[in-house]
Amino acid sequence: MDFDTFKHALSSPQPKNLGKRLEALWLEAHGDWDGAHAIAQSLPDNEGAWLHAYLHRREGDESNAGYWYAVAGKPHCRSSLEAEWEELARAYLVTDTGRA
Repeated sequence: MDFDTFKHALSSPQPKNLGKRLEALWLEAHGDWDGAHAIAQSLPDNEGAWLHAYLHRREGDESNAGYWYAVAGKPHCRSSLEAEWEELARAYLVTDTGRA
């Protein structure tokens, strides 16, 4: 799957054939922060920590986001939320096709 295909998948009423990381981004894009957060909490790796950081940044909890960026080994993101969402999606598509 490439980024454009994933973006198109956002128009689906349910996430289909997505790994956990991409499913979390799909859920967040559909306003289900809690569902996305539950997935982020279940991911034990740095990529999951990055997702966790983004979600807390999205909710406006910069302090909690900062903690999760540190766990992920990433600097606190300063780009727009939309740009970071796309960066996450592209990274997940490249690293593991979104399969957690």
